[in-house]
Amino acid sequence: MIGGVLFDCMNHFLLLGVSLLATTVGLFVIPFCKAAVLLIFMISVIGVSMGILDTGGNVLILAIWGNEGAPHMQALHFSFALGAFLAPILAKLALGTSVSAENHTEPAFQPPATNGSSEADSALLFGLPDDMNLLWAYAFIGTYIFIVSLFLFALFFKKSSGQEKAKASAQVYRRAEYHKTLLCLLFVFFFFYVGAEVTYGSYVFSFATTHAGMEEREAAGLNSIFWGTFAAFRGLAIFFAACLQPGTMIVLSNIGSLASSLFLVLFDKSPLCLWIATSVYGASMAATFPSGVSWIEQYTTISGKSAAFFVVGAALGEMAIPAVIGIVQGQYPDLPIVLYTCLGSAIFTAVIFPVMYKLATLPLDHQRKANRKSEDQKSLLSNSELNDYEEENEGEDAEKWNEMDFEVVEMNDTVLEILMEPTADVSTQFLSSTLIFKSSPVNTGDSPVKHLARSVEKRD
Repeated sequence: MIGGVLFDCMNHFLLLGVSLLATTVGLFVIPFCKAAVLLIFMISVIGVSMGILDTGGNVLILAIWGNEGAPHMQALHFSFALGAFLAPILAKLALGTSVSAENHTEPAFQPPATNGSSEADSALLFGLPDDMNLLWAYAFIGTYIFIVSLFLFALFFKKSSGQEKAKASAQVYRRAEYHKTLLCLLFVFFFFYVGAEVTYGSYVFSFATTHAGMEEREAAGLNSIFWGTFAAFRGLAIFFAACLQPGTMIVLSNIGSLASSLFLVLFDKSPLCLWIATSVYGASMAATFPSGVSWIEQYTTISGKSAAFFVVGAALGEMAIPAVIGIVQGQYPDLPIVLYTCLGSAIFTAVIFPVMYKLATLPLDHQRKANRKSEDQKSLLSNSELNDYEEENEGEDAEKWNEMDFEVVEMNDTVLEILMEPTADVSTQFLSSTLIFKSSPVNTGDSPVKHLARSVEKRD
């Protein structure tokens, strides 16, 4: 939430650099913490900085590439999946075999016997860790993040071309008619999707050992195959996003999640089915989140606050659903509550996405109908204008012919006057005038001049 507000009023590169710098400080300090309060504080600092990074990364990619950022969005979330896959391996290498499950006994966690030593330990805030491998693991990751923060600070101090692209794309602003409704639905969509993803990834080991009767090594492999296929298909999604629309990828992911989770529920105690369905479920869950962010950007502009809103929904699902399912699964160990949760979330996300798609495209349908209506109106107007033009032309032609008829009538009057004079000159004038009338271009129809000339010839 804080990151969403800050991204709308601060430079993106500066804020990301500061957040990674705070993460670096927290990682370097954590191995030296001897007091629980200090450890909680440093973990909280890392949580805030990573929350800003999670929100800011999505906003920055949308600001730079806009509608064309689907492959880049997939690449960003592939890096998250790759880190989630490699971090446990690094931790295991750092810890080695010194900390094993057999050593986690109750006496190791009991407080010291004397009050004096307890007060001395509580007064000590910092100190070297007992396992130096743990210190080197935190130092290695902290150094890596510090180097990345330096690149972000360099982008801030140097007016890079990427920042100019971000400003240029930010000028194109779109707002869907149901903007707030779409954000609320996306909030709920990510709540259930991320909750199911983290729930299965967290409890698949315990579920496989207690419910399916698998050995610990096999259960650990099942956990690895889930996160491995998850990371691999996020990498492949970078190339798929270049030729497929985000909505299409979401539909395919929903179909795969629904089929694999149903398969898990139906064959929950078969090791072979668990291996196959787990790999398919991990692959199906891979591209949903980045595709959802890219999809919503096609219909409405995502600002920092908007991105923070649905990222908070994802974070709440990551926090609340695994906690609740862990309690319920503990109370009903014979039931595959974890699998029921995955199936229920897959059904819910498969139902809610068509609703979001309909709300997003409904204004477009209205706009298309309005455009068609306006085109019809324009064509009707053009036809009516053409008819008016023809009527005007017909009116002008009629006026011209009326004027010519008046001229003919005037000429008929002169002919009658000539006929009334009984002189010899009259016949010559009359003949010359009739010849003029006959050769006149006006005399084309059965006009009164013709009838008059015919009657004169009969008399002659």
